[in-house]
Amino acid sequence: MTTSEAGDQVAGDTREMNMIEAINSALDIMLGRDDDVVLLGEDIGYFGGVFRCTAGLQEKHGKTRVFDTPISECGIIGVAVGMGAYGLRPVPEIQFADYIYPGLDQLISEAARLRYRSAAEFIAPMTVRSPFGGGIFGGQTHSQSPEAIFTHVSGLKTVIPATPYDAKGLLISCIEDNDPVIFFEPKRIYNGPFNGYYDRPAKTWKGFAEAQVPEGYYKIPLGKARKVTEGDALTVLAYGTMVHVAEEVCRQKGVDAEILDLRTLVPLDIEAIEESIAKTGKCMIVHEATKTSGFGAELSALVQERCFYHLEAPIERVTGFDTPYPHSLEWAYFPGPVRIGEAIDKLLSE
Repeated sequence: MTTSEAGDQVAGDTREMNMIEAINSALDIMLGRDDDVVLLGEDIGYFGGVFRCTAGLQEKHGKTRVFDTPISECGIIGVAVGMGAYGLRPVPEIQFADYIYPGLDQLISEAARLRYRSAAEFIAPMTVRSPFGGGIFGGQTHSQSPEAIFTHVSGLKTVIPATPYDAKGLLISCIEDNDPVIFFEPKRIYNGPFNGYYDRPAKTWKGFAEAQVPEGYYKIPLGKARKVTEGDALTVLAYGTMVHVAEEVCRQKGVDAEILDLRTLVPLDIEAIEESIAKTGKCMIVHEATKTSGFGAELSALVQERCFYHLEAPIERVTGFDTPYPHSLEWAYFPGPVRIGEAIDKLLSE
């Protein structure tokens, strides 16, 4: 076991993995390391999950460790809360983030408050995995980005990886954490970060790439942002798919941007944000969710409060539109090269 400069604990050989494979590897390792870890959800057992993130795990670890549930998100989350209070470390999967709403009461009223309500006699060490965001033409009920809802709830942690390496290391940290965590997986990049055609449908994407990921156990600490690129012209705050989109737009425009992949929204690495904006003086926030009350609003407020005297221009937000999620027009809904490019030009002209 070694520790990287970023604080990541890394072990063993590496191999190329996409995000699905990295998530599967993390779950496999934790099932093998800790008998208290159990996986539950719709179609995750024999079928291996709708996106195949749990493929082969029931066969390897047994039906009592990896098992299917009825179509009841409230039931899935409620059972997981009870498992955590009993002493297990459940990892429930909600098939799409859009389906998580029936389980909100269990998450907000039970899981998030259990430690405080019981004076730490009981905890809810559960990690709720769910694919989120667009990119597969799933329409209004398979494409939402509800992360801001969970960041509002005291007692919940919210984690969103942008790379296979981060997905595995962060997921292991989440499973070992003693608090409930919402782990959103950007399905647009499940099969690997892409480069090039960010503003076109998936069938025209080119250059799918995988990442070198350690095959063994390693952790990435929660609450630590990743500096994607160094730069002096402006700071870009993003997470999930939008990290790759923003990076490509800045590359194509030749902008010397410092891009921070937040990785965890709660806890948030506000120190990294402050340090970057003190250097660049300008801030752009990019996320796929709708603009009004999106997490970018919280980021904007924090930057205004903590970095006001460093700012040389108003904060720019590039987000999804305040509309129901469009099906056939989802590529216009995403922040892409045109809108991100316009925001960059506006910031650099100030």
